[in-house]
Amino acid sequence: MSYCNWEHTSAVNRKYHDEEWGVPVHDDRTQFEFLSMEVMQCGLSWDLIINRRAVLRSCFAEFDFDKVAKYTQANVSKIMTTEGMIKSVQKIEAIISNAKCFQQIRQQFGSFDAYLWRYSENKTILYDKHEKGYIPVSNGVSALISRDLKRRGFKFLGPITIYSHLQACGIINDHDENCPRRAYINEHYPTMCQKCDKEVNVHKF
Repeated sequence: MSYCNWEHTSAVNRKYHDEEWGVPVHDDRTQFEFLSMEVMQCGLSWDLIINRRAVLRSCFAEFDFDKVAKYTQANVSKIMTTEGMIKSVQKIEAIISNAKCFQQIRQQFGSFDAYLWRYSENKTILYDKHEKGYIPVSNGVSALISRDLKRRGFKFLGPITIYSHLQACGIINDHDENCPRRAYINEHYPTMCQKCDKEVNVHKF
């Protein structure tokens, strides 16, 4: 039985794969949490981020974006002294700034969820050959979303980071064909099949 090559990772990572990764997310707090974790992950290993998740939640008010948007420099300084926290002022400040941009999107679209899922017509995308393990680091839709988010003031959310977010929040199902999680998601949520679009650095996993 395949688990997308996650079976040899840490127990906490396998739990994340088996219970969260790729399951469609439709609440904004979780969307903000996943986005912020991706911001923190830039240049680092995912194992590090997932193992520091409790610390991140503590530092960012359980990812309550309204609270984070009100953070001041005093909050940044406190976060930087938190044991186990990833010491990056730029990323911490980016998450605070992103919380404010997140609020603006909610004001315009009603929710960040509504904004993001409109890119896939509210369905999970199944790209051709991805189930065979041919996975890109970014593609056309992630580049499109990244450009729009940057235009709205978001930081640390390039096409590669956004692609990872789309996988995590279930807009793209990149579990492999033998992974039971792929079948579960396809059976319980609406999907749409699409041909590959402007994929970058496709690797066989």
